[in-house]
Amino acid sequence: MRRKKKIIPIEEAKTLLKTERRGVFAVNGDDGYPYAIPVNYYYEEETNKIYFHGSRVGHKIDSLKKSNKICFTVFGNEKIKDVEWAPYLQSVVIFGRCNLVSDPALVDEKLRTFTMKYYPDEETMNEEIAASGRGVQMYEIEIEHMSGKEIQER
Repeated sequence: MRRKKKIIPIEEAKTLLKTERRGVFAVNGDDGYPYAIPVNYYYEEETNKIYFHGSRVGHKIDSLKKSNKICFTVFGNEKIKDVEWAPYLQSVVIFGRCNLVSDPALVDEKLRTFTMKYYPDEETMNEEIAASGRGVQMYEIEIEHMSGKEIQER
């Protein structure tokens, strides 16, 4: 990172990953163009991996088959410190490799953990998984490098 004074400690970066609900997932797309999409995700600190779900077909899958190198960005934790009109904002940028989770038992486990981050209770989670769980593909990001920073928007 170019501006060292903006770096946040890795534990703060991990906290941001655990608390935010959305990130931007980017792959190497067609004809050299990057392809970035917002996704809901969860961060598993014990394994230092990120999980999210999506379709089993499409541009994202096609791009990952060509290269599993990805970038994943999360931002949030906006705070007012000095002046109201110029908040501080934290972000985390991750470089790693993304693979499809193929083991059905692991897919079920990760889908349940993922879903509980977004649904209010286990009953609602079970209903949602019963309705659409079979069509879901789970993705796993193996983090190779992570950095976080805080900037003031002014």
